Amino acid sequence: MKEGNRSSWTEFVLLGLNNEPKLQIPLFVIFLQIYIITLVANFSIIILSMLSSRLHSPMYFLLSNLSFLDVCYSSTVAPNMLANFLKKDKTISFLGCAAQMFVFAGMAGTEIFLLTAMSYDRYVAICNPLLYGSIITTRVCAYLVAFVYFVGFSNALLQTILTFRLPFCGSNEITHFYCDAPPLLKLSCADTSLNELMLAIMGVSLLGVALVLILISYGYIISAILKISSSEGRWRAFKTCSSHLLCVTFIYGTVAFMYIRPRSSYAMEHDRIVSVFYTMLIPMSNPLIYCLRNKELKEAVKNLMHKRSFW
Repeated sequence: MKEGNRSSWTEFVLLGLNNEPKLQIPLFVIFLQIYIITLVANFSIIILSMLSSRLHSPMYFLLSNLSFLDVCYSSTVAPNMLANFLKKDKTISFLGCAAQMFVFAGMAGTEIFLLTAMSYDRYVAICNPLLYGSIITTRVCAYLVAFVYFVGFSNALLQTILTFRLPFCGSNEITHFYCDAPPLLKLSCADTSLNELMLAIMGVSLLGVALVLILISYGYIISAILKISSSEGRWRAFKTCSSHLLCVTFIYGTVAFMYIRPRSSYAMEHDRIVSVFYTMLIPMSNPLIYCLRNKELKEAVKNLMHKRSFW
């Protein structure tokens, strides 16, 4: 369809992570293994939280939702990415591209705000342990989770509408392995300054607010930990939030690098590598971090294995 010197594409071509034919099979094998580990590790946490009575607490309810989000937003990208390693036709429809961007941005944004809710949970657990049960109830957790989904997907809807209202002309090749705002903006023949401004505003404001709330929570947490008289007690208190702190550091660093920058600084070759980190590696590493550093999860696994030995 043409309108003057503009053309509207009905499909896009995802160039993928690497175009070298000899690397397609090795890359497929590597990322298939990463994706399988992601699914197994995250579903293990979800199932453990459901089956083990010891894990029926607000903290593990939030952790289960984190694992669910990791599975969902990784699955938004990974299957199509894996298929494109093996096929020549790497096209994705216009609507399919919009849907992928919306779901991925919604899930990824929701995860950022869920990490904020988890920091509040850790703040109450360490700073007000006697009131924890009355403050962090099942209903409060449900409201928190519903709210972070609403905020995450509202932001995703706005970004998707702003991106796909643009006309796309010339090449329909996306220099990426999934549909995302920065590479799509490069294909537009219209003025994208509003999109860049909104991307920066939403990134700085939403990420900034979430990060400030996390820093405030950890400010109180550190203050409370320093007041503990025994070094063993301080270390035990710190361990309860160290896994969450690692997850926050990984995801905020990569997301900030990807989105809170002017368009002129985008280098697609480098950005594709960084994108692998938060689309594939972070969803795999989050459950591994929690499993390796969480005694209760380890005990839950041992108890379930012990019970199965008597069946």
